[in-house]
Amino acid sequence: MKKIEIIIRPERLNEVKQALDDLGIHGMNVLSVTGRGAQRGVVHQGRGGESVTVDMLPKIKVEVVVADLAVERVIDAVVAAARTGNIGDGKIFVIPVDEAVRVRTGERGDVAI
Repeated sequence: MKKIEIIIRPERLNEVKQALDDLGIHGMNVLSVTGRGAQRGVVHQGRGGESVTVDMLPKIKVEVVVADLAVERVIDAVVAAARTGNIGDGKIFVIPVDEAVRVRTGERGDVAI
């Protein structure tokens, strides 16, 4: 199993959720986060010519746990759904998961996800 952490633009959340749903992945955690990457924020011009740098931008973090065989399909679907072609589109991290347990039934492993 793998945990996939997906950092995306907030306005792409519905497209990513739909792409995951189309793959049969319904369980997910969605968090509002702030961060910065290669784009290193944005500069806004204020009144009087003053510039203000906002270096921590709002992002959405989607977390899913999937079977090993589904990882590439998930990555491909998320990239297609989240990509705008502009800097700041996001990142995907794949992390090993040793075990999953469904609390209600005690099921373990892939059947628990």
